[in-house]
Amino acid sequence: MTDSLKPAVRAHNVAFLGLGVMGYPMAGHLARAGHRVTVYNRTAAKAQAWVKAYKGKAAKTPAAAAAGAEIVFACVGNDDDLRSVVYGDKGAFAGMARGAIFVDHTTASAEVAREIERAGAKLGLGVLDAPVSGGQAGAQNGKLTIMVGGKPATYKKAEPVMACYARAVTLLGPAGAGQLTKMVNQICIAGLVQGLAEGLNFATRAGLDAKLVVDVISKGAAQSWQMENRGKTMVDGKFDFGFAVDWMRKDLGICLAESKRNGALLPATALVDQFYAHVQKRGGGRWDTSSLIHLLSNL
Repeated sequence: MTDSLKPAVRAHNVAFLGLGVMGYPMAGHLARAGHRVTVYNRTAAKAQAWVKAYKGKAAKTPAAAAAGAEIVFACVGNDDDLRSVVYGDKGAFAGMARGAIFVDHTTASAEVAREIERAGAKLGLGVLDAPVSGGQAGAQNGKLTIMVGGKPATYKKAEPVMACYARAVTLLGPAGAGQLTKMVNQICIAGLVQGLAEGLNFATRAGLDAKLVVDVISKGAAQSWQMENRGKTMVDGKFDFGFAVDWMRKDLGICLAESKRNGALLPATALVDQFYAHVQKRGGGRWDTSSLIHLLSNL
């Protein structure tokens, strides 16, 4: 749905916790849409910079940011970071009123998603786990894909607001379903990028024009977002952008831990995770995930 076709949404009092490369622009889209936004960030200077850019408010604690908010959004690093902004006297739950909704955009475990949903329910709060896909560019352009777990009634209230920075928002099931779906997303990407890296390295070593190869095969069955958006930069050895290897390893660690619980076999994912570990050892922790090709072209 294009921005011009998105239905008008009543302005809400909202809070956004975590202003990293994803959260900063996501909170900005909320402000541009007319919502009254209060932000919190662990580094206060980042919050003040956001206020200067978008005219919202900054709070010193998650609880203060959440006070009076109808919906509180969070996008932080991992399970521990999430718990730190949710619980305790300074956590978001301490500032939220009954009936308010907590939406977590962090890529975290399904276990913590269910834990927070249960804790919120005891306080009369709605909770959604809503990890996103689309990377920094998707956040900046308001074109994220959001995978949601939680109760349908809670989703119905929050979905129009999440649509401010999304091209697709989908309820997948109860608490934890959003995080589980994000795991599927990361599992698929890991194998796909490794296959793309091997194919492009093969093309180069075979004496082909690898960029021309990308142009041709992207019109056939091998087409993918990764090929169209990363194929040519992989050929050029450019990785200083996009979704970092460090973040991908964190996500794949969540996938592998979940697979031990549910019995799913992830042999290719485990192998690619180790390939990413080698990229980290080469100093590429902040490189884009397409840097897997670096291992093949620099043996």
